[in-house]
Amino acid sequence: MSKRTPNIYIDDGGDGPLPVVFVHSLAGNTQQWSAQLRHMRTMRRAIALDLRGHGQSSAPENGDYAIDSMAQDVQAVIAQLGLERFILVGHSMGGSVAGAYAGAYPERVAGLLLVDPSGDSTQMPVEEVQQYLGALESEAYLDFVEGYWSQILTGSTATTQAQVMRDLRATPKATVIGSFKELFKYNPVPALERYAGPKLSVITSINETPFSVHNLVSNLPHKMITGTGHWLQLDKPEEFNRIMDEFLASIDKGNPPSSHRCVSLLG
Repeated sequence: MSKRTPNIYIDDGGDGPLPVVFVHSLAGNTQQWSAQLRHMRTMRRAIALDLRGHGQSSAPENGDYAIDSMAQDVQAVIAQLGLERFILVGHSMGGSVAGAYAGAYPERVAGLLLVDPSGDSTQMPVEEVQQYLGALESEAYLDFVEGYWSQILTGSTATTQAQVMRDLRATPKATVIGSFKELFKYNPVPALERYAGPKLSVITSINETPFSVHNLVSNLPHKMITGTGHWLQLDKPEEFNRIMDEFLASIDKGNPPSSHRCVSLLG
């Protein structure tokens, strides 16, 4: 069932124990969680939302795409739906939004699952950031952004590539640029360290960098899925759903994953 806050589109369905809330990536939308929503709704309530300026949600009139502002959009959805406690899942930029929310409202988040989350871009060289922003704001915007998306789609299925590129082209340029600017100046580590509840990062090989949050947050375990692009939940939904199920089951049983780092290679 679809609902709407004044500005935010919500896809809500299912029933059962602790609900799960899904937050998509930059230039994504609720449809990028379709396989997870179908899977989850056989056993519990599952909710996905379109972030501001994405999918069916309105763009902010003031051009505010700050990560903390988007986390407040999540809170608006939570308040609208009357959720007391839930499990939060965020992909890529949505991982930063989910982490920011968990750091601000830790009592509401029963568990935090990050999916190939954005790292700490504040550690990137200034010259490199300026080069990215210059290309984004130039007449070559579309070629540049599609080229970058193509790089992080390497290893994805043709179906995933087509869906993700279609979603990118449907996302307003102002949303993409505004979100990128905020990501470049956002450090996700403090919020993640404020959240003491169970958490897990499911990554691809793309995310094995010094700036990745699992390498910066001491109590953030991680598992790796291989043979996919950045949108692993679309490329290998069964493998991802299995890891998600295990994480959720550990929370349901009151037995969160070990805080030790781990790597599981799934073919």
